[in-house]
This record gives sequence, C-alpha cells and structure tokens, in this order.
Amino acid sequence: YGGAKIRLADVDAPEVFSPQCASEAALGRRATQRLVELMNAGPFRLVRAGGRDEDAYGRKLRLIERGGRSVADTLVAEG
Repeated sequence: YGGAKIRLADVDAPEVFSPQCASEAALGRRATQRLVELMNAGPFRLVRAGGRDEDAYGRKLRLIERGGRSVADTLVAEG
C-alpha cells in the first residue's frame, strides 16, 4: 500500500507461500482472494496496531478498518 508492505496485525491467516498442507494452501488462497475483494469494496483506514511498528520482515503492522470494523474480523467471521 503506497509502496509499503502491510501485514494485518490482528489475524494469523493460513500460509500461502509455505503451507503445511494442501488444505492450508487452499484456505490461504481463499483468504487472499477475499481480502482483495474487501479492500476493493471502498474506502478503508490503516490503523497502527500499537506495540511494534514492523514485523521481522520489515512489513508494517496495521489494522485495516472500514466503518469502524476490522477487515480481519470479517475474514475470520466468514471462515
């Protein structure tokens, strides 16, 4: 986002790049696709999560909110 890599600070999603099994890979692809849909659905806010600013890989740790609700909460609620 704006040239920065962002990691959702409030969810531990299934791995896409190094999944432990085919099921995790499928869930990761599904979560990625749904996140893209949610991000493209309208305006959102990036909110600093508190604590650390970045993870060990230099990605910014942020909450993504729309209408006061975390996009990650939506992903979890949808399975």
